[in-house]
Amino acid sequence: MFIGIDVGGTNLKAGAVDGAGRLLAAVRRPLDFRGTEAFADDLADLARAALSAAGAAPGDGAGVGIGLPGAVSGGEVLYTTNIPLERTDLAALFRRRLDLPVLLGNDADCAAVGEYLRGAGRGCRDFVAVTLGTGLGGGIILDGRLRGGEASSEAGHLVTHVGGLPCPCGRRGCWEQYASATALIRQTKAAMAAHPESLLHACAAENGTVDGRTPFQAAEAGDETALAVCRQYVEELAEGTASLINLLRPEAVAFGGGVAAAPEQLLLEPLRRRVGELCFSRHGGRTTRILRAELGNDAGIIGAALLGRVTST
Repeated sequence: MFIGIDVGGTNLKAGAVDGAGRLLAAVRRPLDFRGTEAFADDLADLARAALSAAGAAPGDGAGVGIGLPGAVSGGEVLYTTNIPLERTDLAALFRRRLDLPVLLGNDADCAAVGEYLRGAGRGCRDFVAVTLGTGLGGGIILDGRLRGGEASSEAGHLVTHVGGLPCPCGRRGCWEQYASATALIRQTKAAMAAHPESLLHACAAENGTVDGRTPFQAAEAGDETALAVCRQYVEELAEGTASLINLLRPEAVAFGGGVAAAPEQLLLEPLRRRVGELCFSRHGGRTTRILRAELGNDAGIIGAALLGRVTST
């Protein structure tokens, strides 16, 4: 039995996963960072709780994978976006508390592994998973091996607009500034400010906030302003997707995150058409499938647990 831990922005989640990649039990707790030692305590306690929830003892664990929002090298955290773990040997800290093999991974990479082994990427050898959230993350698997660790991708920082919007990474025009859920919300708010008559206002009021659902809900009702927001978002998403496909030629690209749950006719169908126009596969050769991710919030846990299956050695 394997344990996967997903370190999120506000919560820690852990699950017990069997050898076939089935999630047997999952637990969570709020993220309360009180220093590296206390953080390692929390992770080990959560791993034990996941095993217990699956009816297993700590000695039944075969290994642990930990997915973090940042970059890792071996057992060391190089940086994280939400907690100060830079240059921390997190694997060693964890093993002092629970003596099991430990692998670390970027959270988007872990989600990609989960989808590759148990979700939308089943049966592929070359696969990309893109997560549309606060930022835009991408995990790449080529010839059955994860491009992880120091070789991990930063798909959200492909430049799709030279000299475009500033990004916290220090560059301008990064893909995630135009195609993340955060970008979609910003675009929606701008449209609402310019069009007070739009149904976007009613949809936002119904949800209690402007979020990634808002433009698609209004577009489904035929609102022209919302339809324009959705069309522009698809265009932005297609530009980066086509670049990934032209570079990597994967069998499939799967999109996850809340935005990816949008109605097929408003997101994935037009995305497939536009990517098809932008990709060199239109001249022949492999055609990449554009898919919706299947595992939802479980992808990161399952992928973290099974990192060893696809990690290059």
